[in-house]
Amino acid sequence: MNQLDIIGKVNGFLVEEFEVDPSTITPEANLKETLDLDSLDYIDLVVVIENNLGFKVKPEDFVGINTFQDFYNYVFTRIQSKQPA
Repeated sequence: MNQLDIIGKVNGFLVEEFEVDPSTITPEANLKETLDLDSLDYIDLVVVIENNLGFKVKPEDFVGINTFQDFYNYVFTRIQSKQPA
């Protein structure tokens, strides 16, 4: 899965789960503000990631994730680390 595939998949489940306008999801947009995340929403986000992408997420993984690009990079790195070289 390449980075564009990952971005498409991530945006798809974020739009569906958090009911946001797809046009508001841009690489430089703030993840928390765009999705209107509170502490409970982060739990929902973790569950959605685990269900859709197949890896476990720890709360500390979100430290330093501010924009959608940060989030895409995190997901891409995690998916790449699961795949054999």
